[in-house]
Amino acid sequence: MPLQGGNGIGTNGDNTSTRSSSPAAMTSDSSSSNSSSMATKHKSSHSPPQRWIKRYRTEASASLSSAISTACAFPLDSVKTRMQTYKYAGFVDCLKHTYNTEGLKGFFRGVTAPLASVTIVRTISFSIYQRAKYAYSDWMSRNVGFDVLKHVGTAGTYPNIWSIACFGAAGATAGSCITVIACPFELTKLSAQVSVLLSEKTQCTDSHSRAVASSYQNKGTFKTMANIVRHRGFTGLYTGYRLHLLRDTLGTGLYFITYESSKQLLTTFTGDSTHSNPLPVFIAGGLCGIVSWSMIYPIDSAKSIYQRNALLYSKGQQIKPVKIHFFQRQMYRGLGVSMTRSCVLNAIFFSSFEFWKKRIDKLEDTPGW
Repeated sequence: MPLQGGNGIGTNGDNTSTRSSSPAAMTSDSSSSNSSSMATKHKSSHSPPQRWIKRYRTEASASLSSAISTACAFPLDSVKTRMQTYKYAGFVDCLKHTYNTEGLKGFFRGVTAPLASVTIVRTISFSIYQRAKYAYSDWMSRNVGFDVLKHVGTAGTYPNIWSIACFGAAGATAGSCITVIACPFELTKLSAQVSVLLSEKTQCTDSHSRAVASSYQNKGTFKTMANIVRHRGFTGLYTGYRLHLLRDTLGTGLYFITYESSKQLLTTFTGDSTHSNPLPVFIAGGLCGIVSWSMIYPIDSAKSIYQRNALLYSKGQQIKPVKIHFFQRQMYRGLGVSMTRSCVLNAIFFSSFEFWKKRIDKLEDTPGW
């Protein structure tokens, strides 16, 4: 990364001015520069092309880590969704009811959708985030005079307003972009998770609504998707999109602010100048999940309740809006489970992510996969 300030070769004062004023020196410098440039091109043309997996190490690492972390934390996600959308005496009551009525497979109902969607979404999200982070850092360096990435990469530094703004903006950009892909998959996952409860606990007296609710039972991911389209049309896959967009834009911004800032702090506190210590990564991963979910949970609850309600209706029927209420107890049902799940998932994810990135970097730079 270029040093901030741009002094570079202009540090020798008189010597520099003498060289620049001499035509012979200028000609010599020009010839030397051209020869060096040709040599570099010649060398690069004969060097083996970089491995595909090394060129896309961020995407490859995110894909592998997403699949691992999602599978590990999915049972907690299933319990969280059930507690958000239906009333239980507590976490243990939800566990008992799910196991007694649906067995062990009830905790993994709908797992296919998030395994596919989370892998795709996280891969794209991290790719967008990385590019946005460098773009915003470059903009700040040019317009504000502060190089965020150089600051963060320097040992012994602390987060500041510029680093927080850069990571927050990059995270919000990634979150807002991925909602278009994530919304249909998340709606499908939710409908699969609550399909049995939807039919069991619905209080609708309307026979049509009961029939619609029953139609979601015992269906796989793609059949559930097709069922949503049948009842609500293609746009039905984007039910609750505005709430989802709000949640992901704010949540992903907070998520990356917390991860990057806490990793920087922990690296400084542990005195690790190489940024290679896995402990700060593990702790920062857990923290970013806890902080982001605790801040946006009422938005997620409102989204889940609205999407649950929509599954009782067909296309054209009016769905009652769900308001976001902060600091109201019913909007925080399942928060403890969600924070535990998010902590576990993200600690595993980021540890795995950094591990795979380092392993990929160590591969020999030979042509091919």
